Amino acid sequence: MSCVCISCPPCLQCKPQYNKTSHSGIKIRDIGDALTHSACPQKLRQRLDIRNETLSLRIFTFLRVSKDQTKAPLVTLTANCSKTMQSGGGMALSFCGDDQDINSYSVKDGMLNNGCFVDALNLVPHVFLLFITFPILFIGWGSQSSKVQIHHNTWLHFPGHNMRWILTFSLLFVHVCEFAEGIVSNNRGMSTNHLHLFMPAFMGFIAATTSVVYYHNIETSNFPKLLLVLFIYWVLAFITKSIKLWKFAEHYVGPQHLRFCITALLVVLYGLLMGVEINVIRVRKYVFFANPQKVKPPEDLQDLGVRFLQPFVNLLSKSTYWWMNPLIMGAHKRPIELKKIGKLPIAMRALTNYLQLKDAYEDQRTAEDPNRAPSIWRSMYRAFGRPILLSSTFRYLADLLGFAGPLCISGIVKYLNNSSVGPTAKEIEANTHLGVYFMPSIELLKDTSVLAVLLFLALILQRTFLQASYYVTIETGINLRGALLAMIYNKMLRLSTSNMSMGEMTLGQINNLVAIETNQLMWFLFLCPNLWAMPVQIVMGVILLYYLLGCSALVGASVIVLLAPVQYLIATKLADTQKSSLEHSTERLKKTTEILKGIKLLKLYAWENIFCGSVEDTRGKELTSLKNFAFYTSMSIFMNAAIPIAAVLATFVTYYFWTGNTVPAPAEAFAALALFHILVTPLFLLSTVVRFAVKALFSVQKLGEFLQSDEIGDDSWRNGDMPVSMEAGKKHMGGTKAINRKQPMRYQMDNYEQPTRRQMRPSETEDVAVKVSNGFFSWGSNLSTLSDINIRIPTGQLTMIVGQVGCGKSSLLLAMLGEMQNIDGRVFWSKLPDYEPVHEGNISKNRYSVAYATQKSWLLNATVEENITFGSPFNKQRYKAVIDACSLQPDIDLLPFGDQTEIGERGINLSGGQRQRICVARALYQNTNIVFLDDPFSALDIHLSDHLMQEGILKFLQDDKRTVVLVTHKLQYLIHADWIIAMKDGSVLREGTLKDIQTHDIELYEHWKTLMNRQDHGLEKDIQQDSQTTLERKTLRRAFYSREAKNQMDDEDEEEEEEEEDDDNMSTTTNRRSKIPWRVCWCYMSSGGFFMVFLMVSSKLLKHSVIVAIDYWLAIWTSKTNGTIGNGTIGNGTFGNETFGNETFGNGTDPAKDDYHYLLVFTTLCAAGITLCLITSLTVEFLGLSAATNLHHNLLNKIIHAPIRFFDITPLGQILNRFSADTNIIDQHIPPTLESLTRSTLLCLSAIGVISSITPAFLIALVPLAVAFYFIQKYFRVASKDLQDLDDSTQLPLLCHFSETAEGLTTIRAFRHEARFKQRMLELTDTNNTAYLFLSAANRWLEVRTDYLGAVIVLAAAGASIWFPSIGLASGGLVGLGLTYALTVTNYLNWVVRNLADLEVQMAAVKKVNSFLGTESENYEGTMDASQVPENWPQDGEIKIQDLCVRYDPMLKPVLKHVNMYIEPGQKVGICGRTGSGKSSLSLAFFNMVDMFEGKIVIDGIDICKLPLQTLRSRLSIILQDPVLFSGSIRFNLDPERTCTDDRLWEALEIAQLKNMVKALPGGLDAVVNEGGENFSVGQRQLFCLARAFVRKSSILIMDEATASIDMATENILQKVVMTAFADRTVVTIAHRVHTILTADLVIVMKRGNILEYDKPETLLEQEDGMFASFVRADM
Repeated sequence: MSCVCISCPPCLQCKPQYNKTSHSGIKIRDIGDALTHSACPQKLRQRLDIRNETLSLRIFTFLRVSKDQTKAPLVTLTANCSKTMQSGGGMALSFCGDDQDINSYSVKDGMLNNGCFVDALNLVPHVFLLFITFPILFIGWGSQSSKVQIHHNTWLHFPGHNMRWILTFSLLFVHVCEFAEGIVSNNRGMSTNHLHLFMPAFMGFIAATTSVVYYHNIETSNFPKLLLVLFIYWVLAFITKSIKLWKFAEHYVGPQHLRFCITALLVVLYGLLMGVEINVIRVRKYVFFANPQKVKPPEDLQDLGVRFLQPFVNLLSKSTYWWMNPLIMGAHKRPIELKKIGKLPIAMRALTNYLQLKDAYEDQRTAEDPNRAPSIWRSMYRAFGRPILLSSTFRYLADLLGFAGPLCISGIVKYLNNSSVGPTAKEIEANTHLGVYFMPSIELLKDTSVLAVLLFLALILQRTFLQASYYVTIETGINLRGALLAMIYNKMLRLSTSNMSMGEMTLGQINNLVAIETNQLMWFLFLCPNLWAMPVQIVMGVILLYYLLGCSALVGASVIVLLAPVQYLIATKLADTQKSSLEHSTERLKKTTEILKGIKLLKLYAWENIFCGSVEDTRGKELTSLKNFAFYTSMSIFMNAAIPIAAVLATFVTYYFWTGNTVPAPAEAFAALALFHILVTPLFLLSTVVRFAVKALFSVQKLGEFLQSDEIGDDSWRNGDMPVSMEAGKKHMGGTKAINRKQPMRYQMDNYEQPTRRQMRPSETEDVAVKVSNGFFSWGSNLSTLSDINIRIPTGQLTMIVGQVGCGKSSLLLAMLGEMQNIDGRVFWSKLPDYEPVHEGNISKNRYSVAYATQKSWLLNATVEENITFGSPFNKQRYKAVIDACSLQPDIDLLPFGDQTEIGERGINLSGGQRQRICVARALYQNTNIVFLDDPFSALDIHLSDHLMQEGILKFLQDDKRTVVLVTHKLQYLIHADWIIAMKDGSVLREGTLKDIQTHDIELYEHWKTLMNRQDHGLEKDIQQDSQTTLERKTLRRAFYSREAKNQMDDEDEEEEEEEEDDDNMSTTTNRRSKIPWRVCWCYMSSGGFFMVFLMVSSKLLKHSVIVAIDYWLAIWTSKTNGTIGNGTIGNGTFGNETFGNETFGNGTDPAKDDYHYLLVFTTLCAAGITLCLITSLTVEFLGLSAATNLHHNLLNKIIHAPIRFFDITPLGQILNRFSADTNIIDQHIPPTLESLTRSTLLCLSAIGVISSITPAFLIALVPLAVAFYFIQKYFRVASKDLQDLDDSTQLPLLCHFSETAEGLTTIRAFRHEARFKQRMLELTDTNNTAYLFLSAANRWLEVRTDYLGAVIVLAAAGASIWFPSIGLASGGLVGLGLTYALTVTNYLNWVVRNLADLEVQMAAVKKVNSFLGTESENYEGTMDASQVPENWPQDGEIKIQDLCVRYDPMLKPVLKHVNMYIEPGQKVGICGRTGSGKSSLSLAFFNMVDMFEGKIVIDGIDICKLPLQTLRSRLSIILQDPVLFSGSIRFNLDPERTCTDDRLWEALEIAQLKNMVKALPGGLDAVVNEGGENFSVGQRQLFCLARAFVRKSSILIMDEATASIDMATENILQKVVMTAFADRTVVTIAHRVHTILTADLVIVMKRGNILEYDKPETLLEQEDGMFASFVRADM
């Protein structure tokens, strides 16, 4: 250690010589006069010059106050010359420093006045803590002491948990500051190293970290006694720090010194932590108290099903979503399933939130004004206000921290080039106390390294707060939605039936409330904090801009503000166009559905192209709306990208002219740039938020109206008036309790909101089950529908209600059930004896419910078994009996999974008769005393009706002594009735037994008798014949035709994955699941057209290059004019020579002119940037549009021209999904996602490129960051996809459940199953909410991680420019540019991943559509040309079939084997045979609809296989078994090609006996036909089909079981018409009822694809043992 000591004789000779500036910029003269008296200037000069080589000179001044001198300054100049480290030693490391002449260890003035001793004292608590806690932590014995085993390592939190974490984090931050301050002070003002300046801070940091780890372990093992260690630590630390602060104050160290502020902060923090610890002792009483408090973990954590841990984990895990790691990482190995995400914590369940919201809602009803409608807004605020306030607080904090970015950038750029200036001698002198240098507070913020770290911390904090704010609002939004759904559902269960039937509350409205309005409110809540956070953010931003750039900033800000309304306008336009495109797409779907339902007919008549054209027309209209949609979307995107450019341009141009041709310094310019980026976001979002707020207002209004609508009366009607005690209720439930072990959930909700049960009043006669006296009932319009009703229903007997259609039979049942409004009179339900022997293996009869089968069958979207048992316990014997009684077994056998087959929504895949029989089976199976059956025979044929009557009603129910009320039109069953009620025009005509009526009302009896006879002859239209059942079973087989086939097509990917998993070959699945579907993406792009793709890619790249160029130019311009270029600060003069050498400085041009040239280039670049923004936003949207157009067009054509077999094996729903959901995704969702993805990716890449080019050292940090980013996105994409699928798949059952409930209200209420349905709704809501919560938590997981990565990028960029300035081009302006870009990366990183994940999910739609595009089309060409076929072919109608073999598919067995026949022109041929004998296949073969792989059919000399399909099918006619009509007009149905005259159409209608009926309709031939011809009866529809066949004057007519679904009368008409109108044509009839072909010229009997008998009917009848003869006998 060499020292130069300078004494003080006056010596002035060499004063001027070293009054120079040294290279480092420190003026030597600043050291003060002391130096000038130097006796040995030569030596000093030598030393100063050597400094240029490798010597470092440190000049330190000390002021030592000694007692014997009167504060005379002694200046010691110490030069520490460590000659390139070889000379050994370097700086000595001693705790108190090793300064000469100062005894750092002296304690003359008392122990505590030695600063070093006080610092040493501060080390004690830290060492104490580490000494004690480390053994405990390592042994970890605390973890075993937990008494209650829980499945997560989250225990209940000790009191003050969050407070402790927040304080500890603050403590860590302050320790970092203390450490930094110590290091800087040590370097700036000390001659030797003083360890005591920073060592205690370092130890304090370690101790604080240890304390929180230790605390966490104690908390998870619930062993509070060990917290005593921490308590002692906080006390000790508090005391030692307080001593230090007190000593500082004594020695005149104050708030102007940084170390004083830091120490004061530490005292406060230690004090608060001590307080937290005392509070734990106070609450848990674990020490100093006799009986410590016992605590159990929260109920949720004892329940192994709860997997959503956000509320239970510690603060660190909460804020970084660390607890999600296992789930997200695990998704890679196996897909996330519902089991994996478990249940919701109790506080988030729909029931909890519903009760909260309901209380808040009901509390507003006051006693004075009970009818006042409560405000939904107020109840929402009361129930969910607190979390919203919390979220808003987080949001404010995040927004304020957001402004730290621009300010730190400004500071870093400003101080970057003068950071090497140290304190002067005077400053050092002034700030030395207690023997050490104290750094002034302001100085810290001038240190660029400190600013970089501060920027990093501010970013981390800002992002954490922002994500916390998002999370809290999303959780609250989900809770609110759950509560609203439960509220709507409860209201729905109490809605009065008249409301539903009179159309005040349609199903559609309820579905909208559930699907749309609740979601609108949820979204509003998500965006709600923005409403009050944004204005603050905007105001703050404008103030800061003003502070940086003065008035010109206001110009830029006003550009942004003025364009905000335009944004709002665009947003509203977007909503409108979306609405109109939705209308068109609904219309298009309707048409597509019709086509697909009637595809067989369309193909047989060769009409596919006409109908295809009509869909294309609608699609055209839809595309026009979509064009507008695309245009407005691209405008919105354009505004978002162009506004910041415009604002920056306006600001700098204004500034340039305002301040007289100058530009701001780089520090201000880039801070302003960053601020503009911050400002654009809230303004862009504001339009969205305002739009959602407006929507939310409407939604609340609709909800309010719904909640105020009429309710059904309370339940006293069914149970007389006496209040029932709870015991009685329990006694009644006694029987069911025993069996309900399987469903503990079922009665859980009974206690919430079930109307109080009343006991039934004993009526006069015990044998009456229900009695109505003097009843007047209405459907709500005060006009009574039923008047003067006095009836009684005898107990245990069969009562029948009969009367004409519309006389009020069904209404009477509903009136007894209390569904109608009771204007007058009473309904009494009798009370049964309290005790009754339990029947049927422990099922007691539930006396409160009525088994009710409605006329319009109502089914649940569940299995057949669940529909029949309907929540009752399963009893095999009973179930079997019911199935047999309703003859459901044959139907069940046809279903792919028997009675475990899921019935589609509303029983869509069953026929009417099957649906009705399942409903009746449900009523029979329920063990209730009373059964109401409303016209159960309406959709059944005669055999089934008889069977049901005999087996079901007479045997099953009567044996059980149950009271049955049957509404029916089948008068032949009246003989079985014990009691008959005859109705007419809403009142009772007669009541009594059949005998009574026979004696008292002979007229009525006779009338019945004639009707009965007619029914027996089977002429009544109500009866539809036997074959209907076989027909239904056939269609059922088609509807379910291998559910497996559907699954195969839909889930190919999943199956492949599963197979791989079975092989336990994990790596392959992992790869599969994390691969991005590039092939599908390319397919999507190419369908948009190569030119568009090229345009999009090139314009995108150009745009981003121009945007970089703008900012780069700005950097050069600001740096140049502020003189930072050319001063040698640019490393190695890279710029000096090349860019500016000749141009700018070389020729000595006029700077003003030069600036003007900069301005011009800048303006041009900005203009180009804005134009390119417009072009790119348009190209992406229109690329998407053209892709959507082409994909839909190809899909429609492929499917319509697919062979009929395709429709047999592909479920209709699956094809429709391609046209609805998938097309919608391709139309509206992919383009914006694609745009967002490309934009955010390019922004990130350009930012990283810019930073790397400015400071190449940044690339070193980039490698690990890129690796981390790769893994984060890889894991997230897989998990996100799974969670999104879960969210979608759990949403559908919820919506279905709502619409099912709304449709089946009367049934549910009659059965008294409200509680069970509520429970089901709550379960479905919770399941969906769980999936949604996990999805949003996964998004937060991703965003927190990408945001932290972004913060590290900013730190790396700042660090590279500060610590490695010599590499690269780090001028002030360019550093500013780099940092501004680094800041944008944080915003866009997570969007890259999110959009990538979304695009992956959306591309699945393209993949599915593509899978259909591979379908083979039918061969429409044929070998003959259409022109070679004679105009009038087939003229005669002669048919030759030679050795014909037919199959449906090359993979399947042949259905016709070597069939030969010859049909003469004009012959009438009948073909019969059992189901599956190949009759229908033969009819299809005439139209070349099946694969004829051998033999041929020759019609009028031409082999039909050679003909073009269009020609062949348009020349033949067919009438199908199921009549198909399309929505439109009658004219369109008869002649879609528009080729016939009106006369011809009328003639056809006359032949079909429809002329008079059509004439009576409004519009005649142009009268409307509803979808599926619903406004005509089945018989009429079949006659229209006949007319249709006649309009096409073909010489060959084929009738495929055409009379199967019509009644006798219509059938007779048909037969007559065929015989007369088609007398000269060849008619082939495929018959199921043999008597229809007895008059034919030729009969063919088929069996298993072969011809069995072939002759005239008379000849065949003579063969006694022949098949045909046996058929005829059976049919008679």
